Amino acid sequence: MRRIFTITLLLATPLGALAEPLGVPAFSVSTAGDGSQSYTLSLQVLALMSGLTLLPAFLVMMTSFTRIIVVLAILRQALGTAQTPSNQVLLGLTLFMTLFIMNPVLERIHTEALKPYLNEELGFQDAIAKAQVPLHSFMLRHTRETDLALFMEIAGKEAPENAQDVAFVYLMPAFVTSELKTAFQFGFLIFIPFLIIDLVVASVLMSMGMMMLSPLIISFPFKILLFVLVDGWTLILGTLASSFYV
Repeated sequence: MRRIFTITLLLATPLGALAEPLGVPAFSVSTAGDGSQSYTLSLQVLALMSGLTLLPAFLVMMTSFTRIIVVLAILRQALGTAQTPSNQVLLGLTLFMTLFIMNPVLERIHTEALKPYLNEELGFQDAIAKAQVPLHSFMLRHTRETDLALFMEIAGKEAPENAQDVAFVYLMPAFVTSELKTAFQFGFLIFIPFLIIDLVVASVLMSMGMMMLSPLIISFPFKILLFVLVDGWTLILGTLASSFYV
């Protein structure tokens, strides 16, 4: 059984991995005094796989993803297009917009933390501390003081003198709350012109005695026409992107 298990491991290991040693070994082999061997899963790989399960939550809680997806969902509702664009299109567009907006932060993390760690210039703990700095600054810049003070008060903590000393456990919920407030402010401004079109069409139909005809059927093409004439996608996506650089 030991030989069969060893052959299975060799077959499952890529040839490139056999040619040169890995920085984080998938398995560690320990040899006992009687010559028997035992295989145990590396704790670093286990921690990495556990961290990957939290990656979607980090993407939503610590980036611009929340603001963008909420605004695009409100836009679709204001247009009255039901499931057009589809959820897959909105999520894909939001993801690439998030990567575009977060690119300066990701570049700082790569330059100041990931690259020195891969070059063995920094330890793991130091690399984590370095990576937190640009992300913390980004979140703090887009968090309202009132929201941050609220969660600090709920936790029974006093606000630190230096804003950079605010812990992530208080900053993350405050950041998401601020992002939701900003997203709904965007959504309100987006809804106004389409709401006016609906009111005008409904008033015209009422004055003509066509009460059985749904105003949405008539107003829908006018909404699409207005959105196309003002180059709505460029306007909204450009405004969303620039709102993070103010």
